[in-house]
Amino acid sequence: MDKQPFAHDLPHVIKDEVRDALQQDRPVVALESTLIAHGLPYPDNVATALAIEAAVRAAKAVPATIAILSGRICIGLSDAQLEQLGSSSAFEKTNRAELPAYLSTKRSAATTVSATIWLAHLAGIAFFATGGIGGVHRGESWDISADLTALATTPMLVVCSGCKNILDLPRTFELLETLAIPVVGFQTQQWPAFYLADSGIELSHFYSHIEDIAAFYRLHQQLHGHGMLVVQPPPFSTFSSEQFSRWLHSAEATARQQNITGKAVTPFLLQQLHDLSGGLTLKVNQALAVANAQLAAAVAVAHQNCTSEHSA
Repeated sequence: MDKQPFAHDLPHVIKDEVRDALQQDRPVVALESTLIAHGLPYPDNVATALAIEAAVRAAKAVPATIAILSGRICIGLSDAQLEQLGSSSAFEKTNRAELPAYLSTKRSAATTVSATIWLAHLAGIAFFATGGIGGVHRGESWDISADLTALATTPMLVVCSGCKNILDLPRTFELLETLAIPVVGFQTQQWPAFYLADSGIELSHFYSHIEDIAAFYRLHQQLHGHGMLVVQPPPFSTFSSEQFSRWLHSAEATARQQNITGKAVTPFLLQQLHDLSGGLTLKVNQALAVANAQLAAAVAVAHQNCTSEHSA
């Protein structure tokens, strides 16, 4: 049966590989494009994007990197488009609320977590991998990432390494509970802190086998739940939490001095951390992004197998 996920007059294109997989009910994993356009320097960003897609394919799923190109929703990108995203400085980034602005003005933008999971959901994709989600920013401001409300309203299993250490981790974790977003650890009892394996926050639910994660998500779907987080620590870390805290304090001070605000804060801090760590944070970021994509694909495949067994 031919599936038409988007309204016929909504500008979009679905890569043939992705469309075929969706029509045949084969596992597909959505991937964000902000990591490529704003998260990593060129050419490391393009190499990482290709490695992420390769990891998904190696786990027997189909990757679908999502972006807005010239006012069109693109579900799945070619290697040439990944190169364009990574090498050009013209790409802004859009969250879910801003999508109509980029579509109506036919502009190009990388999609954040909130925008990516919404577009993936509209396309019929239920699995998504990223490095880390957004969250509650430090201080007394009301700066809260749209990622959290998107997770609370969008049916999607998201694999990540927690949220970035530049955020208020305890308040973010508390808000996830408030929004009824389950957080499940894979081979970890700790809420990871992106670059670091242990944030000091213990998880109530954790599993050692991918099949258990898939079964949990199936029940979550049957209960009409929305977003669900599966977290795992970065594959390695070459620095201590004390070292990272010193780098982050310095980066935040520089951001205040230069009056960096809004969307510019996260990419600015990530670049500062890259410079201060001599590139160590970049290596960890690359490794965890690939590992999370591989895990998301493995869970998607296990979920497909579980669903097939129950429908047989």
